[in-house]
Amino acid sequence: MEEKILVLDFGGQYNQLIARRVREQKVYAEIKPYDKISLEEIKKEKYKGIIFTGGPNSVYDGAAPRYDKGILDIGIPVLGICYGAQLMAYLGGGEVCAAENSSEYGKTEVTVVNNVLFDDVSERSICWMSHTDFIKKPPEGFSVIAYTANCPCAAMYDGRRKLYAVQFHPEVSHTVYGERILHNFLYGVCGCTGMWTMEDFAARTIKKYRKELAGKKVLLALSGGVDSSVAAVLLQKAIGNDLVCVFVDHGLLRKNEGDIVERTFKGRFGINVIRVNAEKRFLEKLAGVSDPEKKRKLIGEEFIRVFEEEASGLGKINVLAQGTIYPDVVESGKGSSAVIKSHHNVGGLPDTISFEMITEPLRDLFKDEVRKVGTELGIPKEIVWRQPFPGPGLAVRIIGEITKEKLDILREADAVFCEEIAQAGLETQTDQYFAVLTDLRSVGVKGDARTYSYTVALRAVTTDDFMTAEWTRLPYDVLERAGSRIVNEICGISRVVYDITSKPPATVEWE
Repeated sequence: MEEKILVLDFGGQYNQLIARRVREQKVYAEIKPYDKISLEEIKKEKYKGIIFTGGPNSVYDGAAPRYDKGILDIGIPVLGICYGAQLMAYLGGGEVCAAENSSEYGKTEVTVVNNVLFDDVSERSICWMSHTDFIKKPPEGFSVIAYTANCPCAAMYDGRRKLYAVQFHPEVSHTVYGERILHNFLYGVCGCTGMWTMEDFAARTIKKYRKELAGKKVLLALSGGVDSSVAAVLLQKAIGNDLVCVFVDHGLLRKNEGDIVERTFKGRFGINVIRVNAEKRFLEKLAGVSDPEKKRKLIGEEFIRVFEEEASGLGKINVLAQGTIYPDVVESGKGSSAVIKSHHNVGGLPDTISFEMITEPLRDLFKDEVRKVGTELGIPKEIVWRQPFPGPGLAVRIIGEITKEKLDILREADAVFCEEIAQAGLETQTDQYFAVLTDLRSVGVKGDARTYSYTVALRAVTTDDFMTAEWTRLPYDVLERAGSRIVNEICGISRVVYDITSKPPATVEWE
């Protein structure tokens, strides 16, 4: 019997991070929205453990997400985190109140007592808190096993029923012993053995789609980026010649990228790739549009329409496949999470499409996990470790209206920046780097003459999951060479700036 953990989602922004941390411990985790799985289904699935996630609500609010309190008595170990801890207390008959002096945000010192959850955890350590409510009175049968200066119940447990709750967030790196606490729950409480790996994910996914897509023709939206490349190889291994990849060159790609993508996948992988040159069509759709959300949605809908047209000439195509990954889903709004920006292959999809179904084999993975799967599948390093490129392409790296002139200017600036990064040997020290054409014009001087041209912003970030990111501290001489070349070699640019904003509060892309 395959061992797996259920992550019961109550609407927090970073709940997939919990599943990711569990998978890092070589235990398979799957996320289910709290209102999409019944208690009977949970029993039937025979989970080794359950984790209640955080969320933005107050458990005593009548509209707050809740669950059948019977979940505490079905014999499956449960770990509640933040809102999940408060929910466990509420369902068990304890008391949860708004904090007067007990609200905490950020790094907080926590003191723990001896318990299996805290094996090999220092008595005092730093954890990450983010709460305005607190557990005033634990339910009957529970004991307090951790506290802070302001929070009298930072953790509690009922050993008889194997119920555990922590007010802080063990899934974030700021909690010093967070990884150990999760390990203790998975192995010390749930009895997991740790047999799941990325190789298992690849094998499982291939097996799943070999059965699920048997006899169906699948059309994959291929961009040539890491995500769609891994999705393409996964599906090819599952269904072989029933996969057709359509590469839409919408005119929003980087310099020479269309030719590189076509050559790589037709030559190296022998995948059936159809290239559609649709620059004129997309530029006509985007003419006069400057709102970033509208750009994304227009591009998303036009992608689908192009795929539908291509499919109509290929005979019966049943399924549209996409390389969607989890950060795309989160930022486009998942469950009660806020919409940050719509991704063309998630929030940008039109309401009506002609395919029977859409399949997204990488939907639950972070970028680093996708790379691991790609490596397991034998995809060459230069593809697996290629820096990410957004589906809407340069449209979200041009502020304001999209024009052919602006695209050509940005393509050249981006190529120069990438060349300088490569020549400095910094490709592995930053996870994504690119140029942005702002809508700001400024005065410059070239050849003793006044210019009034665009400002280009350079962006480089370091991250492991793209849910959070730090701006990369590139050497000044690299920035100097890139800036000098861009201004002197490319017409239409008078100024270059460097973006030093992390995520959050910014996003990686500018739009």
